[in-house]
Amino acid sequence: MIYHFFAHYREPIVERLARSTVAKFTFCGDDHDYESTIKRAVFSAAVDFRPCPTKRIFRSIMWQRGIIRIALSREFDQIVLLGNPFWIATWFAAIAGRLSGKRVFFWSHGFLAPPRRLKGMLRRVFFGLAHKHLFYGRWAKQNAMDLGWDPALLHVVHNSLNIESQIRERSLINQGELTALRAELFRDPTLPIAFCSCRLQPSKKLDMLVAALATLARQGVAANLLLIGDGSSRSELERLTREAKIDAHFAGPCYDESRLARLVSASDVCVSPGFVGLTAIHSMIYGVPVVTHGTMGKQAPEVEAIIPGVTGDLFEQDNVDDLARVMRPWLDQSVDRGATRMSCEQMVENRWSPSFQQSAIEHAVLGYPADDLCLIKPK
Repeated sequence: MIYHFFAHYREPIVERLARSTVAKFTFCGDDHDYESTIKRAVFSAAVDFRPCPTKRIFRSIMWQRGIIRIALSREFDQIVLLGNPFWIATWFAAIAGRLSGKRVFFWSHGFLAPPRRLKGMLRRVFFGLAHKHLFYGRWAKQNAMDLGWDPALLHVVHNSLNIESQIRERSLINQGELTALRAELFRDPTLPIAFCSCRLQPSKKLDMLVAALATLARQGVAANLLLIGDGSSRSELERLTREAKIDAHFAGPCYDESRLARLVSASDVCVSPGFVGLTAIHSMIYGVPVVTHGTMGKQAPEVEAIIPGVTGDLFEQDNVDDLARVMRPWLDQSVDRGATRMSCEQMVENRWSPSFQQSAIEHAVLGYPADDLCLIKPK
């Protein structure tokens, strides 16, 4: 398995695959994030990890040293490559793998939107280098099927976090702690809390969240705002919340799962106006529903965990009034959220967990055709 680098949230799935009883996995990648923004994974001695340093050539064009040699090595029967056409060495490694008789997989987001123009044609050629694909979501699989690709070669493996640790933290939380935490963070702890945990950057469109909360306040629905993370937009967001007279707490970056568990659990709804990724999974494992926009071609695969009215909801992209409309029911504290919490937790445990990923990946590398693993319904 050749990746650019393995982020901290990849630790559980890597450790599980390293202990697989059906295949022997070796993991290759850099030992740090080339953008130096994401904490790296730290593996146990059970993980066979081999360094393959990355290097930026120009803007988003990247090179990764050593992966062509690995692709040609007789030590391996199959190679799983990060499916990113901007990683030039991946083109050569995929071709080398095929020429040396290996089965080649791409692990990627796939086609989040139907390919168009020159860039789309390039992506079609690139993805055609692999024998099989490991996609994060069903939307990518459907787009590939619409292009005529064989669904049996398109495996949906989803994404995951360290839910064993998160479930453990969840079991330790009591309501008294959450009440005290709300009082610690906000002037009026009785108000509902909308939160988002992400990099505070323009692409997240958190200014829309502030505007939607201001709209709701004018309608008589006041709420507090909790933002977890840091980034270039922080000072602007602080200014906007002051001008809108919204009580906002900027928690900064947090990698302490115990603290994160309580911050998320104290909240009523997660709102990610720009797009939502693993933030959705992190929120749902603690029983908190997620709101984001519903334009699938502009979303990350984790949006598929949102079942409108059950585990969250979707609004019209870039429409502040519609965002406020969709948020409003989730800020109603008079409604019992027991069923919502259970649906959110089960969604993650059944479909977006390391155990699900392990089963789906093993199924793929053993040579079986893609089946309905991705369609398992919550219990």
